[in-house]
Amino acid sequence: MAIPKPLYMGPRLKRLRRELGLTQAAMAGDLDISPSYIALLERNQRPVTADLLLRLARGYRLEIGDLAVDEGAEYARRIGELLRDPIFADIDLPALEVADLAASFPGISEALLRLYGAYTREAAALAVRGDEPGAADPVGEVRAFLARHRNYFPALDARAEALSAAIADAEGARQYLAKVHGIRTRDLPPPVMMGAKRRFDRHNQQLLLDDTLTAATKAFQTALHIAYTEARPQIAAVTAEAGMTSATAKMLLRRAAADYTAAAILMPYDRFARAAEDRAYDIAALARLFGTSFEQTAHRLTTLNRPDAERIAFFFIRIDSAGNVSKRLDRAGFPFAAQGGSCPLWNVHEAFAARRQIITQWLEMPGGERFFSIARSVYAGGGGHGQPAIERAIALVCAAKDAPRLIYAAGADPRAAPATPIGVSCRLCNRAECTARAAPPIGREITADDYRRGAAPFGFAES
Repeated sequence: MAIPKPLYMGPRLKRLRRELGLTQAAMAGDLDISPSYIALLERNQRPVTADLLLRLARGYRLEIGDLAVDEGAEYARRIGELLRDPIFADIDLPALEVADLAASFPGISEALLRLYGAYTREAAALAVRGDEPGAADPVGEVRAFLARHRNYFPALDARAEALSAAIADAEGARQYLAKVHGIRTRDLPPPVMMGAKRRFDRHNQQLLLDDTLTAATKAFQTALHIAYTEARPQIAAVTAEAGMTSATAKMLLRRAAADYTAAAILMPYDRFARAAEDRAYDIAALARLFGTSFEQTAHRLTTLNRPDAERIAFFFIRIDSAGNVSKRLDRAGFPFAAQGGSCPLWNVHEAFAARRQIITQWLEMPGGERFFSIARSVYAGGGGHGQPAIERAIALVCAAKDAPRLIYAAGADPRAAPATPIGVSCRLCNRAECTARAAPPIGREITADDYRRGAAPFGFAES
């Protein structure tokens, strides 16, 4: 005859007591036992007897079956499956210890199970990204598509050019919306906008804009509504051509195509390309000329790739103060690590300290390639009472040979200009003498010396 297994339900009893709002003394009085015995039961130092189980069920109107469920057994089974993962293969994990953990500490057991679940999901996502580039990364998939087209879409530019001319004839985008579509544009305070920069009230045919936006942002949001309204076929064609693998990637590309069109409406290709050459790529001057922001103007410079009117090729990046990349476009072939941080010696990271000031820098990569970088911090929203002002930094980078065409490097000799030696990232840079290094490079043996410590954080073997 099998001996009945003792029933330990300490954590479950404690949860029940707290759900009922009882102290140990109050529950002990209800069950006609001592408070110290309740404490022992809750610590799983005493099993629950059949008599006590009946008292609990009758006293608190509970089903015995619900009370008698052995949660520990279920946790033990699930944790046992978890521990069969090869990552734990070299650890001695006796079944008795697993059972004790599950029975005595169900909260910790649940935490471990959740953590392992998150780990397996992330491992699966990394595996997918490794086997099928871009499939699990919609942002990366869109960036790859833009890079293949060198961030130039002639159909969008052609449509935007026509719209820009029509808007000019109507003496402004707001007047154009009113005359052509019967849409009234209104500036409203943030509480009315409920967190939106732009909202279209279809019922009343009104385009609503947050009245705290800068003039350049209001102009862009108005142009964006026109793009979505009148360049819909061209935007749809770009999205369809891409063949994105997910709904998220399709949505992101559609948004990128609409943004491209809005920028082209404000800065039509021919006029903007001529102005860029005439003003030696002076970003601030171009922004004033076209009524756009510094960032919008810098971004537009990366799109001037029409075969008969191609201009300087630029790499564009936008980061926050933690180094997270929120936008990246490349026409200049600038080496940039897809994963991990960029070189801390690059001036884009200094832009936050030189707030809203343009700073320039000659760069030299480990292979000898030279580039010229223009960086500045830009306002990205917020800043009202009780709201943090959001600042980001952007950098526009071109090949060193093109830098003398820029107002920022006019007359300079790209080969003789003092350049800052930088790398793609610390893990891919073999400059042993770099004092800004945060991590050792892949494939280099680190040496230890008890009697000497150099300025660089790591010492490396010669071979």
